Amino acid sequence: MKVRLKEIAVPYTGDVPPGAVRRSGDTFLVELGCEPSFPTHIYVENELGEVTGHVSPENLIQALSTMLGQYETFYETLLATMDDAVTVVDEHGHVLALNEKMASLYQLQRAEVEGKPLDHFFDQEALMLQTVMRDKKPVRHAYNQPKPDVHVIVSTVPVFIGDQCIGGMSIERDITDVVRLNDELSHAAASLHDLSQADLGEHPFSRVIGHSEKLQQAITLATKVAKTDANVLITGESGVGKELFAEGIHQASPRKEAPFVAINCGAIPTALFESELFGYVQGAFTGAVKGGKQGKFAAAKGGTLFLDEIGEMPLELQVKLLRVLQERAYYPVGGNEAVPLDVRIIAATNRSLEKMIQEGRFREDLYYRLHVISIHIPPLRERLEDMPALIQCILKEFALKYDKELPRLDPEVMYTLSKQKWEGNVRQLRNLLERVVILNGDTDEPVRLHDLPETFQRQLHSTPQPAPVVDEKSRIAEALQTTFGNKTAAAKLLGISRATLYNKIKQWDLE
Repeated sequence: MKVRLKEIAVPYTGDVPPGAVRRSGDTFLVELGCEPSFPTHIYVENELGEVTGHVSPENLIQALSTMLGQYETFYETLLATMDDAVTVVDEHGHVLALNEKMASLYQLQRAEVEGKPLDHFFDQEALMLQTVMRDKKPVRHAYNQPKPDVHVIVSTVPVFIGDQCIGGMSIERDITDVVRLNDELSHAAASLHDLSQADLGEHPFSRVIGHSEKLQQAITLATKVAKTDANVLITGESGVGKELFAEGIHQASPRKEAPFVAINCGAIPTALFESELFGYVQGAFTGAVKGGKQGKFAAAKGGTLFLDEIGEMPLELQVKLLRVLQERAYYPVGGNEAVPLDVRIIAATNRSLEKMIQEGRFREDLYYRLHVISIHIPPLRERLEDMPALIQCILKEFALKYDKELPRLDPEVMYTLSKQKWEGNVRQLRNLLERVVILNGDTDEPVRLHDLPETFQRQLHSTPQPAPVVDEKSRIAEALQTTFGNKTAAAKLLGISRATLYNKIKQWDLE
């Protein structure tokens, strides 16, 4: 909509009066309003400095009026169509405009508010817009609670002409339903975590926190398979809790009174792998311990052996493990007598074994021996509805460990944590919350965003990675599931209006 002088100039090739205003035809009309001689006759020059046109004051005013009308129309349309609440004030804090979403959010009448000071309707300390105009620095994506029952994420910027601040603009996204739902889940999670640890025998998976559908499906499958001796392959990204599931299967099995032994296949040097797994007899090799040493198979006798990161096991060891599983017996290094195998095997990996088979890096026959039952643990980003419960339980665990008070998280912090991708999953979350407890467990003040580790704060401002392509129906269904059917909260999570959400629910038959 920016108009240049050459677009409204009347062709002119006559004489130019001495001292007349000459301007390039590429000059924008809005730039002329700042000139002290405006309005006046303007002679328009081409790129060679030749006068090719003329603009009279009347024509200039008419063009500016037309342009101003267009700007105002676009401005009003933008305010009306935005799903977020928008407020515009002048340099004195008087309301120039607000949209219907803003009026609805705070139960205001636009006609009563426009033209009046904004602090007539809000407490001074709750007005982030006033602070931004005073400091002349923008604030983006900050949590605010302008009213006792309203929670928003707000972006506020001062508006400048040159160096002069002429007002400010605030855009607020209502997250009240998300915060309220968050609080309810947090209270429920805290109550659940108060259950006695003595119940662990009756509830082997009580340390696996969450009620999302995907997690509960994994727990249900693990509970069923625990009653058998079938080999189990647990898959999932690093940090999702694969060992917790393995321990839960062991505790729910008839072997629970016998040892649970874990071995990380990616942490043992290849040269020591065989002796670690099978043990060795006296004199098996130079430096062998007198009397020999039992391996993990012997240590787990009668119980469960958990082979973590099975995809890292060398190919030559894969052959020997396959033979053990087939013959149900193994030979210690340097030994000649077979030892009967009396362990239940649970393996886990964060890699695609199918792809490794195609690349020749994992034996297909071993894969099918281990893959009798497969349990996939969902990443944390696919079960964000479990975040409040997880956060409360982890905070309480570390508060007890370090003899600290249980920290209270500011709603902005809870909201921020619930929106992260968590590439490191539960392990990454635990690491962050452990630091929160250590550094903030001695204060009554709630933990705010600036209290979180600097490395985490830097991640918040880094360029987000492209999200995986998910079809619209799945995204809407997942949002409704995450918010337990609360359509207002689901709309906020999806970044759309409630009306749009209702239309999509009807379109995809998601009632």
